[in-house]
Amino acid sequence: MAYTARRGVVAMDVLLFNVTTAALMMLMFNGGLALVGQSTLGRRRIPWAGVGLTGLALAGVALQLSWPGATDALDADPSKSGWWRVVTSVFMQNGGIGGAAWNIATLAAVAAFADWFWGAPLTLALFAAGILLPEQIDRLWGQTAHSTDPRNFAGSSGATYFLGATLAAALLLRGGADESSGKAAGQSAGQGGDDDGASRRKAVRKNRLLALGVPVLGLAMWFAQENGHGLVSCYGFILGALAWVAFRTVLHPDRELRQPPRRRIRSAD
Repeated sequence: MAYTARRGVVAMDVLLFNVTTAALMMLMFNGGLALVGQSTLGRRRIPWAGVGLTGLALAGVALQLSWPGATDALDADPSKSGWWRVVTSVFMQNGGIGGAAWNIATLAAVAAFADWFWGAPLTLALFAAGILLPEQIDRLWGQTAHSTDPRNFAGSSGATYFLGATLAAALLLRGGADESSGKAAGQSAGQGGDDDGASRRKAVRKNRLLALGVPVLGLAMWFAQENGHGLVSCYGFILGALAWVAFRTVLHPDRELRQPPRRRIRSAD
């Protein structure tokens, strides 16, 4: 009876872990939409940096399927040597079919949003930071113990959540897509301009609350569950804020938008 009860508690803990981890990703996904503008998605260029990162993840899965020794050779098992493991393990997956599908799908979405907002070079740099920085930061805080859970030896989720959190930080500081045009609308004369400005300010407040939810939920997940996704999201949020401050004058996420076709009204004969 006690064994059955314990199994039920463990199953509930796993379910809660998965639900909170998915909820954090949904905050990031919605934040990415708000940052680049959902209505602009159909007019944006192909996010080649996102395509490349997703392709590497897919290639990693293909390698695991075709080479039985790929995981042992490339994962981040702390009992094995190899300087390359910290990088190659990110493109291996260790969560079964469902876990691999979730990791690759979320990487594709987050990397696309990041490419459209940050640009390809900065997106790749931030993703690399998501691979390399968390372990170094953990050492500064005295978190030097390595996980012995084989599920943590491979997977792209950590770097993906780190990258997604950089978008949340940018959303907090920027307020959303086309914030400057919203300000202009608020300053225009007439009741219509006042209404547009009030609507825009309401949207900005909503976006910023959404963005703040990422580090708040991330910290709660870390302290309550020791969920590493939450901790790396906090690291990514801080780096994203620094990146926005450093590069905001050169970031133009709407520069390459294709303009919608103009409708021509033919005059009556």
